[in-house]
Amino acid sequence: MNQFENTRPYNDQEIPSAVARVAASPFFGNIVQYLFPNQNTEYIRKEFLKLRTVKEFQQKFMLQALNSILQQTSKGLQYEGFEQLDQQHNYMFIANHRDILLDAALLQVILDKHQLDTSEITFGSNLMQGGLVIDIGKMNKMFRIVRGGSVHNFYRNSLEVSSYMRYAILEKHQSVWIAQRNGRTKNGNDHTEIAVLKMFSISSDKDFIDNMAELNITPIVTSYEYEPCVFLKTQELYISQYQQYIKETGEDLNSIVLGIIQPKGSISVCATPTITTEELQYCDGFDKNDKFAHLAQLIDQRVYSHYKLWKNNYIAYDLLENGDKYAQEYTPEEKKAFEKYMKEGLKSLVGEADELKSIFLNIYANPVRNKEQLTSQL
Repeated sequence: MNQFENTRPYNDQEIPSAVARVAASPFFGNIVQYLFPNQNTEYIRKEFLKLRTVKEFQQKFMLQALNSILQQTSKGLQYEGFEQLDQQHNYMFIANHRDILLDAALLQVILDKHQLDTSEITFGSNLMQGGLVIDIGKMNKMFRIVRGGSVHNFYRNSLEVSSYMRYAILEKHQSVWIAQRNGRTKNGNDHTEIAVLKMFSISSDKDFIDNMAELNITPIVTSYEYEPCVFLKTQELYISQYQQYIKETGEDLNSIVLGIIQPKGSISVCATPTITTEELQYCDGFDKNDKFAHLAQLIDQRVYSHYKLWKNNYIAYDLLENGDKYAQEYTPEEKKAFEKYMKEGLKSLVGEADELKSIFLNIYANPVRNKEQLTSQL
């Protein structure tokens, strides 16, 4: 474990001191008031200080907090495919990524409901800002993955996280959550980056099939009725058309908070079938890059086919196409409500109105296009 000191989450021995630091934070009261509005803050602090293990922290605080967020900000969480997961196996959960915090957090709620151990979670170094965030993240089985940095350090950092994930799955017997790409999908077009899959592989000398098969790669698909931080994403995509987008200080933390408090509508999470050895064997004889491209395609197909399309996706598609192809999926009243929601959100953004509208609508419409394209290929 010593080789992973800069990467790993906290162990049980580190929980009591981390609990004490979090409870002493000046922000603790605000967190409690939001998450548990009907409970006494000092009572919660007293109970919080009793936590001694990672499991106690997750069971008695984090999972309750996540259920509170769902009750306050969503119409409900639906899920499928988790009955296929085996308690005796550990998985590389590779997921589409729409919300900085909630994508991985919701998975933990569902795993717990199925009496499965929670997974470890990648924790971008760009988010490790301030002791409170680091403590809560590492108490919650989050491990460090370096974002940015020099080209010189890129391979070393990639090897570190690849080695740690393989160690977690094969030796610690912990599943791992990681996004299918570097950062969130901003344009609604979920797509697996081959660089992520190559990073998986560099911690083993085994051939491609055995290397990937032993990780039990299992795509996870999360779909929100209302896209998280959609207007912030719209503004970023607009600016990025004309210049390099540079994040402001604290922007990621602001997105975390907004993702928590904003209305989400309904949410769907699907555990798709684990990539099989037989599927990997199909590319035996391909050159190295084509093997990874084949695996990326397998993951994308699972994501597109299991992505839950909501009425907002269909409305946005029809508005962009100036048609009514999917009119049976929504009512005229729902279309008017969506247009009002769009208009109200876009008016605060800076830029040419029609371009901003097009970017916004494409964020919602791209999952429809992806599913259409997949269907046409089958």
